[in-house]
Amino acid sequence: MISSLAITLPVIPEQAASVPVTATSDIQMDIRDVRKVYGGDADNSVVALDGVTLRIRRGEFISLLGPSGCGKSTLLNILAGFQPVSSGQILQNGRTITKPDPSRTVVFQDYALFGWMTVQQNVEFGLKAKGMPRKQRAELARSLINMVRLNGFEEKYPHQISGGMKQRAAIARALAPDPDILLMDEPFGALDAQTRVLMQEEIARISSAAGKTVVFVTHGIDEAVFLADRVVVMSPRPGRVRQEVHVPLPRPRTAEMRSDPWFVSTVNDLWETLKPEWQKGE
Repeated sequence: MISSLAITLPVIPEQAASVPVTATSDIQMDIRDVRKVYGGDADNSVVALDGVTLRIRRGEFISLLGPSGCGKSTLLNILAGFQPVSSGQILQNGRTITKPDPSRTVVFQDYALFGWMTVQQNVEFGLKAKGMPRKQRAELARSLINMVRLNGFEEKYPHQISGGMKQRAAIARALAPDPDILLMDEPFGALDAQTRVLMQEEIARISSAAGKTVVFVTHGIDEAVFLADRVVVMSPRPGRVRQEVHVPLPRPRTAEMRSDPWFVSTVNDLWETLKPEWQKGE
């Protein structure tokens, strides 16, 4: 039974800050020594991930940060069940991930909306496929459209709305099946700088309201720190976890936090760490 997300949103304490993962029962995703190799020929194979170990707590917002080619999108695809590991294991609530599952939904950079469907129909799509009655799915879709602030655009088609609005519609569609985990692969990468900042504030608000576990891939340092409870910094290929930064900023996140001394210092420190790799064009 799919619950009505917008009606029963969990309350997120305003001063809640991230803390290190400790309790085993609170671990929703357990990534154990994952290695991913492309190509069967040893001479031509590419090691994308090597020995990635990470534990993700229920309700935590994780940013995967690193230069292009570091394997962060590969890891997200493995978490989604789109690709198998070469070795190692990934568990969700104690069970091995082997294929896509409705408990994990994905938001891509290119929106992936159906151009022949309205915003309302796009958001309803997964619910219709699951057999939810028309009236119930229409009500749930409208509540999610309201949540992402697209009221009045229900009957618009993707080509009739802006890039930021398309991405909000994609987020609403991903939330509609009430997944446990939301996977986001550089979802704001195609947006202009101003819209990107506004969308960062939107996803901070939406993710806090929805109370979902989020894994968010980005190469933007400011974006990673602003959104996350924990920033996982990955090394150049082969991708490994090189550093984890716990973000003590309270929720809800606001634009003013970008000038917080801790925020500014952390962004600068991460830039100094990653700059040599970006300069190499890795």
